Amino acid sequence: MLIDTHIHLDAAEFDADRPQLIEGARRAGVGGFVVPAVDRSSFDAVAALASAHEDICFALGIHPLYVMQAQEADLEQLDVRLGEGRAVAVGEIGLDHFVADVDHARQLEFFVAQLRLAKRHDLPVILHVRRAIDPILKQLRRIGVKGGIAHAFNGSRQQAQMFIDLGFKLGFGGAMTYSGSTRIRELAATLPLGAIVLETDAPDIPPEWAQRRRNEPANLARYAEILAALRGVDVAEVIAITGRNALDVLGWRR
Repeated sequence: MLIDTHIHLDAAEFDADRPQLIEGARRAGVGGFVVPAVDRSSFDAVAALASAHEDICFALGIHPLYVMQAQEADLEQLDVRLGEGRAVAVGEIGLDHFVADVDHARQLEFFVAQLRLAKRHDLPVILHVRRAIDPILKQLRRIGVKGGIAHAFNGSRQQAQMFIDLGFKLGFGGAMTYSGSTRIRELAATLPLGAIVLETDAPDIPPEWAQRRRNEPANLARYAEILAALRGVDVAEVIAITGRNALDVLGWRR
């Protein structure tokens, strides 16, 4: 099954044509969508999408670039909502050291708190990892969650293996489609296929053929073809294995 393990279907960019985009992705072969929240205000929206569509599941969390607007009460509400047992993961959470004007100490505070919630509720996590792989790995080792997905992986082979050893899958998507992304394409070609999941991050991270345009979930089918070509295997194998990887790491039973 072709599964988009990271797509913001609740984003305002999709308000005008969301049903058509979802149906178009299905026609392209996408059989499942994982929609992570980014803040408390999006909790209801992602849950509603999952309630309305059997092929959509959701994660709940506070994104590192949203922690400046977040309150302690948001973490309390997250704890309550996770206790309802509907979310498949805690996410999108993590650290972002690329953006300079964000309080990194506050990011870390919210990241650690959410890792502890994931451990308490025995859930995997969906990680935002941007120029912060080593501090994220440090907290994962310290707190010991049950694995998850490192979204938009862009680290070294050694760092990739560290995530894999901790029970994580690595998300590959739009960046892999660029011919100039040699390091990412090399990782996609040579890491164990059992460690890889596919994602669009739509409406963000558009592929090479749609630069500066809105990314769309139907692009995932072409991502699978590119990954298969990079690895020299049949696309059906890529779809089957990456789909199984996603279901297994999230504990999602379709």
